[in-house]
Amino acid sequence: MKSSKAQKEAQAFARGVGRALRRAAKVARKTARMHNTPIYIWKDGKVVAKKP
Repeated sequence: MKSSKAQKEAQAFARGVGRALRRAAKVARKTARMHNTPIYIWKDGKVVAKKP
């Protein structure tokens, strides 16, 4: 079983990863708009092209 400190560190790391992924997605959407290209997402078990 993990110690309380290790659990807190793991949770903080997971929050940081989540923030980084959201920030990267925002930049990807902005770049796609600038170049008029679609964003590819996973939706209902399929890869779908979506206009940003």
